[in-house]
Amino acid sequence: MPFISKIERQSDYNLFPSSTPIVIDNGASYFRIGWAGESEPRVVFRNIVQRPRHKVTGETITIVGDHDPALFKYFDCSRSGPRSAFENNVVSQFEIMEYVLDFGFDRLGANGSKQIDHPVLITECVCNPVQSRKNMAELLFETYGVPSIAFGVDAAFSYKYNQQQGVCAKDGLALCPGFITTHVIPFVDGEPVYKGCCRTNVGGFHVTDYLKQLLSLKYPYHFARFTWEKVEDLKMEHCYIAPDYASEARLFQKGAKEAEEKTRCWQLPWVPPPTEQPPSEEEIARKAAIRERQGQRLREMAEAKRSSKINELENELQGLDFLLHQLDQVEESDIPSFLSETGYVSRQEIESAHSKVTQSLRKAKGEPKNEQVETEKADLSTDEKYSLINIPDDILTPEQLNEKKKQLAIKSMSEGRQRLKQKRYEEELERERKQQLEEEKRRENPELYLEQLHARYKDLSERVDQQKRLKTNGGNTNGNNLSGSVGRGERLNAAQRERMRLLTTAAFDRGKGEDTFGARDEDWQLYKLMSKDNNDDDEGPDEDEAELARVSSRLVDLDPTFIPKSEAGTSQPAEAPHSRPLTKEDFQIFLGLERSRCPEILFNPNWIGVDQAGLDEMTGVSIRRLGYKDEGFEERLTSSILMTGGSSLFPGMVERLESGIRMLRPCGSTIKIATALNPIMDAWRGAAKYASESQFHTQTFSRMDYYEKGEDWLRDYQPQYTL
Repeated sequence: MPFISKIERQSDYNLFPSSTPIVIDNGASYFRIGWAGESEPRVVFRNIVQRPRHKVTGETITIVGDHDPALFKYFDCSRSGPRSAFENNVVSQFEIMEYVLDFGFDRLGANGSKQIDHPVLITECVCNPVQSRKNMAELLFETYGVPSIAFGVDAAFSYKYNQQQGVCAKDGLALCPGFITTHVIPFVDGEPVYKGCCRTNVGGFHVTDYLKQLLSLKYPYHFARFTWEKVEDLKMEHCYIAPDYASEARLFQKGAKEAEEKTRCWQLPWVPPPTEQPPSEEEIARKAAIRERQGQRLREMAEAKRSSKINELENELQGLDFLLHQLDQVEESDIPSFLSETGYVSRQEIESAHSKVTQSLRKAKGEPKNEQVETEKADLSTDEKYSLINIPDDILTPEQLNEKKKQLAIKSMSEGRQRLKQKRYEEELERERKQQLEEEKRRENPELYLEQLHARYKDLSERVDQQKRLKTNGGNTNGNNLSGSVGRGERLNAAQRERMRLLTTAAFDRGKGEDTFGARDEDWQLYKLMSKDNNDDDEGPDEDEAELARVSSRLVDLDPTFIPKSEAGTSQPAEAPHSRPLTKEDFQIFLGLERSRCPEILFNPNWIGVDQAGLDEMTGVSIRRLGYKDEGFEERLTSSILMTGGSSLFPGMVERLESGIRMLRPCGSTIKIATALNPIMDAWRGAAKYASESQFHTQTFSRMDYYEKGEDWLRDYQPQYTL
């Protein structure tokens, strides 16, 4: 359909006389509006409304129909989902319906008029509730000033249009699997008989939603790709009705060749990662030259910085030598005044600075250290650093006493660190000595050494397991310890219980019941003596576990058949799976059994939790509701079945429906099913042809009738489709 500007639509709208009706096919999926007597509607759009907000200003706009993808650049369309005026194929949200009608009349060219001065024919569902019809009439009369309105069923208009084209007879059934619901309407002498109608709340919407769910479960990492519009296109392009779904499912279960032929592949957009070509020899040489130049420049900068630092240190050292030389020539009484001018407090401070500068200079020049000189200087610096320690307190000032306390604390911490360092050094030497002895044993008798190592590993494993059971099951003292282990409250022998008794009573051995245990240093030694077998966690890491880890590592190196025992607390975390680059196959969506499984819910609604009849069963229900006992009449109905509606376009629908109805009818019954000329547009075309008849005005009710008779008149309103 060619694009028509607003000015052209306005002039075209004014060319039609006020007696020309406007025809509206108000479907749950699409809204179609046009003029009576024409073969095609003027405007077609999706019957949805969306109200997104501007990303910057927060302004809300109203979008009717499919939104333009360019709007995503300025408006946040993700937080405001599309809304429909329909609920189970009945118009219930008339605020949304007003937006839709505004848009439809505007596109038709009526935006310059104060009111719509044309009669309106609008479609509705079968047996539409009176309240919905009343609200629709009120909206058209009050808001748009429509002179008169007529209502009609969309499936009835489609059946009448195809009857006039010779597709179906006057007596027959109209099967309309629509967007939200599915209806079956019997026709007798060209008029619908509403008491025989049948409805199921399953339609094309549910088929699309079911396909979307299946694909999302099958390919969860492509969930964002399965938009409603894209899944709808996949449904209309690839889905079909299987003649026998059970056989179709077994075919795909076996993985037969026919199943592969029926499988469709949807390739998602994918850009292959760029392949890295190995660099050429010229490129390698060029990069090597660049690195060499960069390295040379860095070396030159480092050498210049080193030379500058050496010059600074030499100048500083010369200044300190000159200062010491002058200090030797100064008399003893003039030394304080001389030092106050230099900024130093004592000669020792100058000599200490001289020593530090000398060391820095030797380090900058890269000269080796003289250990003896360093030791002598370290001892000298230690004596200088703690100069107040050996001086009696009675000859020191209060400031010097505070300084002496600080020196004592610093010296004790320094000596402690030195002792700890020496202890670690001795432990390392002892560890190396043991390793050498073990290596000698292994070389003398490898089999015996390996056997002893296994025995050692077994003993350590049992001991560590027992220690862990003691720690983890310490609270199970009520007899419910199913593991059979002993907790902390259940000591293994009398010696341990005695130590616990001594520990708990030691605080009261001082007399008078006063709790003074822990006030003296020997109390801590007593506590450690009594609790040496308790394996408390505050004594540092467990030596048995460390030894077990060492023995296990040694066995792994020596015995290829050795498998370390899995330990809960020391087991290594599982290695993360290696990621691989994504390929073209990772972006392929395969539609196999889903192609026939999703439309199958039209015949088996219970698959999605709808406990209602399927499409083939609905025909039998509709015939029984008519109450005719004439078999010839039932034969005429089943020999003229018309399929209309968007969901009737699935391939295989007619064959599957015919086989299902044949199972419900007597043997030899005539069953003829035909598809409408255009299942989607025939409802509007039939309504447009109906509105163009000269007797159409007799089927409408005016605004005056509405005001005088009210909604009770709408309750009994039924149009005559044969004019």
